[in-house]
Amino acid sequence: MEIDQEKLNMQVHNLPAVVMLECQLPDDIISNLNEYLDEYKETAEKKSLAGTLVGQIHQGEQLLMDHQHPLLADYYRFITTMGVMYLESFMNITGARFEPITVDIDELWSVHSFEGDYNPIHDHGTKTPMGLSCILYLKVPPQIEKLGNPAEHFEGLNESSGAVDGFTYLTWGVNGMRDINILRPITEEYVKPEVGTMLMFPAWLRHGVMPFFGEGERRTFSCNMNVSPTEKLSGDHYRKTREE
Repeated sequence: MEIDQEKLNMQVHNLPAVVMLECQLPDDIISNLNEYLDEYKETAEKKSLAGTLVGQIHQGEQLLMDHQHPLLADYYRFITTMGVMYLESFMNITGARFEPITVDIDELWSVHSFEGDYNPIHDHGTKTPMGLSCILYLKVPPQIEKLGNPAEHFEGLNESSGAVDGFTYLTWGVNGMRDINILRPITEEYVKPEVGTMLMFPAWLRHGVMPFFGEGERRTFSCNMNVSPTEKLSGDHYRKTREE
């Protein structure tokens, strides 16, 4: 599958202490994934992850997907390609150097949540010490869609209505309402789910999902990736000036 980077509207966010990649997937990819999941969740072959994931999904379900399935071959290539692009962006921002690298999917799953379902703060584990995770929003209920976007419409919860129903919460430090007064950079972010948006971040980043109320399904496609440098890493990989 050819990847047209211009159509992805890809952005790299250098949050304090975190590098996060965001891109917008084409509508046809989202439609294909939703069709696949609509069929898969009705089959006897579906595999529930209810007993292994921390999500409190009582109205919906969490399903393990086979990333080796022929129907998911394009998505497998797409996500691993995005993983390599994430690492290239990380190196450009931080000055780190660890080439060459292989990126492969560890696990792939979907989360189908409904009214009252939520996901507590957690992080992800991968088989390799260096790992990546991603979230792709496939369905968003209309009552969540109409909420303001914290990145555009308000400046933190203390200056807003505080409405973050169904939002993804990211945290990478200690947070408090006095942060700005003591010169502490923001170490949290609320992300409004929007259909077609994919977020990619290091697997250690703690995150959760706020509950929402009303009708409709909030559907996400999540993935963990193993990252394997072919050489041993050391502090030298962060030196921007190196002998040729």
